[in-house]
Amino acid sequence: MSDKRRITPSDLRSKAWFDNPHNPGMTALYLERYLNYGLTPEELRSGKPLIGIAQTGSDLSPCNRHHLELAKRVREGITAAGGVAFEFPCHPIQETGKRPTASLDRNLAYLSLVEVLYGYPLDGVVLLTGCDKTMPACLMAAATVNIPAISLNVGPMLNGYFHKELTGSGTIVWKARERHAAGDIDFQQFMDIVGSSAPSTGHCNTMGTASTMNALAEALGLALPGSAAIPAPYRERGQAAYATGQRIVEMVWEDLKPSDILTREAFENAIVANAAIGGSTNAPIHINAIAKHIGVPLTCDDWERVGFEIPLLVDMQPAGRWLGEEYFRAGGLPAVFAELIDAGKVHEGALTCNGRTVGENYRGRHSWNRDVIRAYGAPLMERAGFLNLKGSLFDSAIMKTCVISEEFAARYLRNPNDPMAFEGRVIVFDGPEDYHTRIDDPALDIDENTILIMRGAGPIGYPGAAEVVNMQPPGSLIRRGVPALPCIGDGRQSGTSGTPAILNASPEAAAGGGLALLQTGDRIRIDLNRRSADILLPAEDLARRRADLEARGGYPYPATQTPWQEIYRDQVDQLDQGMVLKGAVKFQKVAQVSGVPRDNH
Repeated sequence: MSDKRRITPSDLRSKAWFDNPHNPGMTALYLERYLNYGLTPEELRSGKPLIGIAQTGSDLSPCNRHHLELAKRVREGITAAGGVAFEFPCHPIQETGKRPTASLDRNLAYLSLVEVLYGYPLDGVVLLTGCDKTMPACLMAAATVNIPAISLNVGPMLNGYFHKELTGSGTIVWKARERHAAGDIDFQQFMDIVGSSAPSTGHCNTMGTASTMNALAEALGLALPGSAAIPAPYRERGQAAYATGQRIVEMVWEDLKPSDILTREAFENAIVANAAIGGSTNAPIHINAIAKHIGVPLTCDDWERVGFEIPLLVDMQPAGRWLGEEYFRAGGLPAVFAELIDAGKVHEGALTCNGRTVGENYRGRHSWNRDVIRAYGAPLMERAGFLNLKGSLFDSAIMKTCVISEEFAARYLRNPNDPMAFEGRVIVFDGPEDYHTRIDDPALDIDENTILIMRGAGPIGYPGAAEVVNMQPPGSLIRRGVPALPCIGDGRQSGTSGTPAILNASPEAAAGGGLALLQTGDRIRIDLNRRSADILLPAEDLARRRADLEARGGYPYPATQTPWQEIYRDQVDQLDQGMVLKGAVKFQKVAQVSGVPRDNH
């Protein structure tokens, strides 16, 4: 347990609002309005911690909507532990609903939540997370303000089925696209198959970005052990909500803050866990962002150095076979951590939100189902982490190795004269609209040696770095048995996709990255041994192209459509830097550095 000094009621932040005899006028003003719906002065002035419930569920956020119910159990846990709950809405973020991309909203929700956590009379907060961007938005804000905080995931959906086939949310979309392009299914069958993958409340039931990020909230130590994988409709989810409400009250008395938990060791644990579970390529973006806001140095090089050699232990789509229910019943993240602890791959002494260490929480909690969670010595894949590629194409781009299929590896990575490397002619697409318009054009002469390039999809260019690098070959190639081509993009790919694309290229084309210099017909070389990605052109030719690009005013991208898009484009950093707002990362431990905000009257 944490051995820090426990605070007393006189130390609570909320006391400055509701029990300040040195400023009776302001105390009366704050107090009277919070009584108008039935709260009593005793609740606000008796030394009980005031706990926020950051509500991310709404009708616009179906993946998180179950939090409207779970928040009731959180509230009951807070009350039972002697706290007073204050539920408030967060800016909605729904991956499948927001155009042009939900990534835009991550930083907007972060900014909004920082203002709430700092400016209102809250002593601690329960962060309700679920859909992809809600976890990083909430944890980034909690890291910035640094009041006691704990995360509660909404949980994955139940398994989807179409006839006898498991249909994983997101993953089935990409499989169905292939079948539709090959002519195996018609439009209505496409809709029916994909619709079958969302049978209940909750977020994606695959190890997409949502399951990944909520697992990593637990791996970081900011969610109760074992809580991340519980399916949304299971009774254990409501029980976890109650326990989370209870625990945040005790965290306030222990003064256990994000800065006590989000250490370098915690971030390295998250990287290792991500490899072992087959986590999303979006994880480095969001985890690097949280690290920046808490002040811990973390780069994409760290993801390769710490995580690449870790084996894949979880047999779950898209890298494996199963879905969320099997993963939870097999033991979830605690069972994965038990393997990693035995192998000496995690920092056992890292502190977590329940006041215990990683070792105390997870040691010995091995899985009973080795079909779903493998032993460390008998994994699905020996090395499952990310590669961080560099070269004249970009300074950094991520490749997820655990989704490299046997077919893809045999086609591109097993040349005995050039192992783990390939070269090819590129076809360049400027945004997804260009791709969808031209991918089946016979004039492009796309064959199995072609490399598809998507640019204009980054933080500035799209804007927001959309998940549009899910490029499949033309239908003619799919019908010939070529289901995937090498793809490179300066945007992102859905975490539910099993395509081994090279993603998150930084700097993006819109920021002058090497992808902006490419022309259809150029040849490039990817060498996984050297971790390199290069345009096969003389340096003088590249210099000439760059000069021409700059003379034309740089890489063109669509006009800004809203005020927030303009602010975002002006302030956002690149994907390898966490896509944070550049001016925001200087604000750290705000509650301690800046103290209580000034009075409002």
